[in-house]
Amino acid sequence: MITKFATVYPGHVDLPDHGQNATPANERRFSNEHLASVFAKTEAVAEVMDKGGWDTLWLAEHHFQYEGYEVIPNLLMVAVHLAHLTKTLKTGCGFNIAPMWHPLRLAEDYAVADILTKGRTVFGVGRGYHTREVETFGAPLLDQNANRELFEEQVEIIFKAFNNETFSHKGKHYTLPPEVPYRGYVLKELTLVPRPRRLPVETWQPVVSATPRAMDFMVKHGIKGAVGGGAATLQQGPITAYRDAAARAGQDLKLGENLMLGIFFHLADSKEKAVQRMRPLYEEHAKMFAPLGFLPGATPDQVAAIGRRGGWYEAGVPQLEKYMETGAWFAGTPEQLVAYLKDLEERYPGMEHINLSTPMGTPQAVMLEQLQWVSDAVMPKFRRG
Repeated sequence: MITKFATVYPGHVDLPDHGQNATPANERRFSNEHLASVFAKTEAVAEVMDKGGWDTLWLAEHHFQYEGYEVIPNLLMVAVHLAHLTKTLKTGCGFNIAPMWHPLRLAEDYAVADILTKGRTVFGVGRGYHTREVETFGAPLLDQNANRELFEEQVEIIFKAFNNETFSHKGKHYTLPPEVPYRGYVLKELTLVPRPRRLPVETWQPVVSATPRAMDFMVKHGIKGAVGGGAATLQQGPITAYRDAAARAGQDLKLGENLMLGIFFHLADSKEKAVQRMRPLYEEHAKMFAPLGFLPGATPDQVAAIGRRGGWYEAGVPQLEKYMETGAWFAGTPEQLVAYLKDLEERYPGMEHINLSTPMGTPQAVMLEQLQWVSDAVMPKFRRG
């Protein structure tokens, strides 16, 4: 049953225009002052969610985006800050991109955040998808096999550090500790100082390809999965794949257990009005994500069209309605959203977490309005007892 409501705010500043006839993504550039406004916007979102009884605000780690789409580089610092402004809301790391970190620095920083926020920081790891970010930090991304290999070794190290008083590691990329002299002895083991106060560490990872290797790795480490709505509701691929991986490991999970389903949403007093208002936000979202391969079904020619002003649909670019049909996007009334979520509960009886997110580029005022509407008209229908 759905009991925990979350949203993903990837860290976009307010944009002066939206949609296919507005500024192309690669032509956007904002001042440092405007880019820094993301923190005030994050504070406002967190405070509305906290008062409204939401469970988790998921933020995204990204770098170098002068275009203004994803401009929060350090989630753990922000999580500590938000804990001072809120009472119960958790901040989720969605996600710390492990290949851009030394694994022990990431483990240490999370432990500090866990302690300082009294358990209100949720750990998350990902492999990354921006070449400008990952390759700039000296890690592979164009070579996907090398990226996954590095990521898996890093996560192994992080969990060794979390879960053991002392640990060591020898792998392809890391030998920890190096066998060097230290105050009269040769190093053989390390201790993470501090370690997280709450063990085992609740950890999340995005589910994209849902390959058996990826699913088995997540289940091995007890990592929960964040799933995009379209793939999950259209073919149940990631949801079934995660349950099957758990079964291979001897675990009996209900369909949807340990997973969070993500849906982009917009509410209005009629479906027609919601679609009309969501369309330019969908188009802005497509500008950002289509060139990165995150607009399912878009051909190379259509992606090229998305990089230009206007004429998208004459070029065959998929419209918002296509993704509403797959379940990845929702536009309608609060009552229709409740009915949609109740249907998901029936299909996935193990699913507790639902992620309702506004599209990339949604202005602050609209985000706050939409989140408040969910708090008032949707979440009460899922309170138990």
